[in-house]
Amino acid sequence: MLYSLARPLLFALDPEAAHHLALTSLKLLERGGVASMLAGSVPARPVKLMGLEFPNALGLAAGLDKNGEYIDALATLGLGFIEIGTITPRPQPGNPKPRLFRLPEAQALINRMGFNNHGVDRLVANVLRARYRGILGINIGKNFDTPIERAADDYELCLAKVYPHASYVTVNVSSPNTKDLRQLQGADELGALAGKLKTEQKRLADVHGRYVPLVLKIAPDLDDAQIDAIAKCLLKHRLDGVIATNTTISRTAVAGLRHAQEGGGLSGAPLRDVSTEVIRKLARLLEGRVPIIGVGGVMGAADARAKLAAGASLIQIYTGFIYRGPQLIGEILRALPAAKS
Repeated sequence: MLYSLARPLLFALDPEAAHHLALTSLKLLERGGVASMLAGSVPARPVKLMGLEFPNALGLAAGLDKNGEYIDALATLGLGFIEIGTITPRPQPGNPKPRLFRLPEAQALINRMGFNNHGVDRLVANVLRARYRGILGINIGKNFDTPIERAADDYELCLAKVYPHASYVTVNVSSPNTKDLRQLQGADELGALAGKLKTEQKRLADVHGRYVPLVLKIAPDLDDAQIDAIAKCLLKHRLDGVIATNTTISRTAVAGLRHAQEGGGLSGAPLRDVSTEVIRKLARLLEGRVPIIGVGGVMGAADARAKLAAGASLIQIYTGFIYRGPQLIGEILRALPAAKS
């Protein structure tokens, strides 16, 4: 109710300004002890996956809290897990503004943020200050000016720095907003990157005495041959999970709408069926051997159930949270069946 009253004000502001105002307000509500009321009561439905126990199947996707500045505030909303980032080795400002656009008629967003973040060291400092002890995913990427042939160096550096502080680490090779990044989804490139990161994961597990799962985040704009190659890579290199999917570069579903031709990744309701179909195809290929986290166009409980029915074990929200607010969390969790483990 509170968010539905605040949304017209937020949507009257520049999208980035509204984003920061909303999160700052949530932090103030958390400090006042009332933020936990926003989502309403949520049932405890734990899910065991990747050697972790998630309090429930619904999480927050990366991108909302890039630097881990709002972890404790977000943790009050009843989510089963939180993913922060995408983070890069060095701080970077991202792409020029404006770079975030609303398409309210389609319940969608277009962003070309470009991995704007304060760098991995700042994120780690923020994580260490947070009181949250739940499931925390940390999403890693490469700096915009790192040549694609040196991308693995950036991922390895980030992995080493976040490893002691993460419940799982997501390797983002699917953002459309960093030049050439999606090349890393090619069979040869992905195989080489996955091999290096799995070797580093093993080394870090020995050093720290704990195994932190490694998850791959992929794009929705893949043909069947590419999905098949990714599934084979996941199995060959024994990656611990896959997130399907990131934003899309397609504009078919929003053609003619204001801002539809802006560059960047499209998220929200138009992505729903595309991402669900990628999940369905992956589930057939993986046969339960690699768990799938479903994200893309989850605007209500029915969308979340569709992702689970297609083969996902966990769900993430982002754009739906922007449009619906914390009440979306309670709505989804109260409607989901007992999650599979």
